[in-house]
Amino acid sequence: MQKLYVAMVGLPARGKSTLAKRIRDGLVTEGIAAKLFNNGDMRRALIGAESTDPNFYDPNNKLGREAREMICMRNMEIAREWLAKDGEVAILDATNVSRARRHLIETTLTDYPVLFVECVNEDQLLLNACIRRKTTLPEYASYTEEEALASFMKRISYYETIYEPLQDEKYWLRVDSTANRILDERPCESSPYYPAIREMVVSVWIQCLYLARHGQTEFNLRGRIGGDPPLTATGRAQALALAAHLRDKPIEWVFTSTRIRSHETATPLLTERPEAHAMAFKEFDEIWAGDCEGMLYSEIRERMPEVTQGRNACKYTYTYPNGESYALLRERVQRGLRRALFLAGDAPLIIVGHQAINRVLLSLFLRQRNEDVPFIYIPQNQYYHISLTPRRKVFERVPYDGGRGASLLAE
Repeated sequence: MQKLYVAMVGLPARGKSTLAKRIRDGLVTEGIAAKLFNNGDMRRALIGAESTDPNFYDPNNKLGREAREMICMRNMEIAREWLAKDGEVAILDATNVSRARRHLIETTLTDYPVLFVECVNEDQLLLNACIRRKTTLPEYASYTEEEALASFMKRISYYETIYEPLQDEKYWLRVDSTANRILDERPCESSPYYPAIREMVVSVWIQCLYLARHGQTEFNLRGRIGGDPPLTATGRAQALALAAHLRDKPIEWVFTSTRIRSHETATPLLTERPEAHAMAFKEFDEIWAGDCEGMLYSEIRERMPEVTQGRNACKYTYTYPNGESYALLRERVQRGLRRALFLAGDAPLIIVGHQAINRVLLSLFLRQRNEDVPFIYIPQNQYYHISLTPRRKVFERVPYDGGRGASLLAE
């Protein structure tokens, strides 16, 4: 069977390493001997803190350029030696943004085909978050946060001056790494691994996602819609119980809406995890009820019977006056989920959402009829645990005030 090199391509903070690991893990799961060869790891091991200086990446810095080429050549040599033995797919994880570098790879690694995989990400919110996350790496330990940010931004600017998208290379895939979507390709159809790699690129992988609803609010007690109320005493107790239940479970990312009740529910989780990353997304704000915001359901029935009638006819497609419907909600919730999964990579994460938001999120994983989405059960003292990979699918609802979880899907 013909072996394969996969060479990642793209500017920093575009999701290359996450995708490279996903390809590696997916191939290994299929029984294929795949291994990562990361230029950055070798650079840090050989050169150390000196390579953190952004001028190391200046194309006009002869010493820096030669050092980076030496690392590239050494990594290729190690990858080639590994393939010559029992390896099957060697994954070269580096920026490789210039055609000159990619030409060097193609003319050096002539024993087996080279498939280039370019990661593209133009979502500015995600880019900013990814870049800030890079500044927390150990190599920036001696920098202040702002110094690290300025240094990394300057490094990116140097890469941008030599960046050339894939075009002339023999085999390649261009991928929107935030949407798991292939934008363009020049297929490596002769490789038996190519179909599997394409599937891994477009698949949504979730190693560990917890999906919780905020705790009880006064609006919940009285049957009011929307608003921005804080938690009740019961709601705060629920937030503490959720944090206690998840205390021994690794969670690296905590995503909330911009609403007070979501933040207050997440606070105990974050208090116990000072190293966790936290982000609030407007995409996870509760469905906007427009003219009905803050109203009691009984008031709507009395004053706006046409709203009640419209929702009873089809709750999924009905749009509140000057507000949203579940159907409209789906697009922004889907965008928020893509952002959360991109930022977390394969790290465990939790989304502290709202009733309608969590219904839509769950519907993205379940084979649910649209008209049934508004009726998915979203309790305030239970959470959903989701794990989805090509070989493993877990979907369960777990009480966090005692008792056993009810498994909805497990394979």
